[in-house]
Formats: sequence, C-alpha cells, structure tokens
Amino acid sequence: MTEIADAVVIGAGPAGLMAAETLADAGYSVIVVEGKPSAGRKLLMAGKSGLNLTKDEGFDAFLGQYDEAAEWLRPMLTGFSNEAVANWARDLGQAVFTGSSGRVFPKTMKSSPLLRAWLRRLDSKGVALRTRWKWTGLSETGLQFQTPDGPLTLQPKATVLALGGASWSRLGSDGAWVGILASKGVEIAPLQPANVGFTVNWSNHMTRHFGHPVKACRLIAGTTSVRGEFVISAKGLEGGGIYAVSKRLRLGDTLKLDLLPDWSEADIQARLARPRGKSSLSNHLRKTLRLDPARLALLQEFAHPLPNDPALLAALLKSLPVRHQGPRPLDEAISTAGGVTQTALNDSLMLKAAPGVFCAGEMLDWEAPTGGYLLTACFATGRWAGLGAATYLSEL
Repeated sequence: MTEIADAVVIGAGPAGLMAAETLADAGYSVIVVEGKPSAGRKLLMAGKSGLNLTKDEGFDAFLGQYDEAAEWLRPMLTGFSNEAVANWARDLGQAVFTGSSGRVFPKTMKSSPLLRAWLRRLDSKGVALRTRWKWTGLSETGLQFQTPDGPLTLQPKATVLALGGASWSRLGSDGAWVGILASKGVEIAPLQPANVGFTVNWSNHMTRHFGHPVKACRLIAGTTSVRGEFVISAKGLEGGGIYAVSKRLRLGDTLKLDLLPDWSEADIQARLARPRGKSSLSNHLRKTLRLDPARLALLQEFAHPLPNDPALLAALLKSLPVRHQGPRPLDEAISTAGGVTQTALNDSLMLKAAPGVFCAGEMLDWEAPTGGYLLTACFATGRWAGLGAATYLSEL
C-alpha cells in the first residue's frame, strides 16, 4: 500500500482536524490518521451534554483562564480567538448562541452536525482520512503505523501530532505517545488528571444522597473561589464546581465549602442563636437556615459531632473543610494536565528533537477549566501547528 502526502496529521480530534485544514488551505496534500474507527470521538462525547465551543468574554479575561501557560498561548489564541471559534462554527453552517453564563453553544446543542459539516469541508479540500491506523513509532525511516492491512511506514515532509492527553482512553486519547516521544529525548511533564472529580470514602448515611446535586454553593481551594454546583456520587464529588477547583486540590490545597454563600456569617449566627426548644440540632438547622438534606448531610459528614455554639457552627457553614482521598483516576478526567513542555518546542510548536514534527492540542503542557476554554485552545494550537508546518514545508 502506498500513501504519499506532504503532511501527515496524527489524531482526528479538534486540534488535528484544524491543523489539517490549515495545511490544506496553504496548498499542501494532507493525510489525517486516526486510531479509532471514526473521527472526533471525544468531541462527540462532549456534545452529548451540549457542546460548549467557547466563552463569550473579553480576551484578557479569557486568556487569564490558562494560568501560567497564558503567555505561551497568547499568540495562538490571538490568531484564533474565542470570537473566531464562533465565526468558524457559523461558516460551517452551524448557528450558535450565548447562554446566560457567557458560554457559546451550537443552536442544535449537538456536536455531530458540526463535525459532519467539517469533515465534508475537509474532504472537499482533498484531506484524506485514514481510520484504524495506530501510530507505533517514529524513526529515521519515517512514521510507523499498524493498520488493518498490516504494518505501514509513511515518510511525509512534515508531521503534526494531535494525540490528546490520557483521559477517556476508549475514545482514543490513551497517552501511548509519551513513550515514543520520550525515547527521542522530548521533555514531557507528567500527565495528571484535570477537570476531575475527587474520591470521598463516604459514611453509610450518605448513600441516600448519591446522585443529588448541590447547587449555589461556593467552593474554595487556596486562592481559587468559585460559585457553582456539584454532585454527590458514590465515588465522591464531581461536577462543574469541583472541576473548577480541581487544579488547586491536585496541588494540595484544602477544599472548603461555603454552604450558604448568600448569607453572611453574622446572619447565620443570629439565626442559630434563636431558641430551638425541644428541636434537635439538625431540625433547628433545617428550619432556621432552610438547609436542604444534601447540605445538611455534608455538614454532618465532615463536621460531626456538630458544635452547639452558634458562632462555631456558623463558621463551619461558611467554610466546611472537606476530607477527600485525592482525584479520580486519570482516565475518568475530562482533560489532562502535563504533556510536551514549552521548552521542548520552538515558537511554531515544532519539536526541537525532531525537526518537521509539530505538536498541538491537549498533548501540550497546558490546562484550562471547562467552559469552552479547552476546545478553543485545541482549535488555536492546531491551527498554529498547521501554520508552522506549512511554513516549514515552504522552506524546504
């Protein structure tokens, strides 16, 4: 079997497809290689709960969500910003809308129509897609693959790697690329779970609360404080509010819950100081503070036995320390922290240890919260790597 192209893109997720389109627009022939039977599987999974493409907010605020990687990503996100993502979707015939929180979604709330339109456009530009091809190595003779027809070696002039991190491996991002690149001397920060739930070894009394959401709560971890919601699950705590503080928890900060973020500590204390008669402390809390069963259960779980002193109890309700046993496994995380470091790459995202090989997407050493930031950076770095590969090809 003979396969000849100017460039090969390995990984058919958002970063890889964006790199492929950028190269095709520059006039180069492109083959996209995907280990799974179809393209964009993680994108399709993300769309099951409503595809959050990006966030509609000022660029500086948007960029700030990438923390220490912000300055590295600045030129890439400037080149393909949150605004550009929305326009890109519209160009594919997918109308978008902005929710009350600023999050941008396709009006269909699904990823499949968007992906189908994108794949049709790529096909019209001559981009070839090869599925069920597993990348197995990189050597002087080229890129090695295991295909349904047996082993195959390709020798493109440029390669873009967009293999994702190591979460949701069943969708294709299994982190197998780490060993291949490390053997070539590429510096890789250890892969760690990001936007992930945390394990809690619950007491038996919590069982009846499994699956219950806790809304309008403030979560505090170190310098990060967010208002959001989370879910009490059999495994622990998960959901958007937990994901937003997961980085700080992973770094060792204590999780604290403000169970009544709309009430001041003084107001809570005053209500708790009211005579309770023959009511139990639990009933007193429920009646005076309107604590729902899930909040009351969390308070009992992490602060039992509860103090009778109103001041001490009010302080706990505003800052309840949560005992947990660490993040859930990497494969359960929404995204991955760590990856190919900035120092391993030049300004065009080309590997210094492997000229002509570029990296993009989640396999790079950056992380961001959910809310459209993950997808936007994957699109932006994919485009940047595609531009770098096109420039490299033009100079050969």
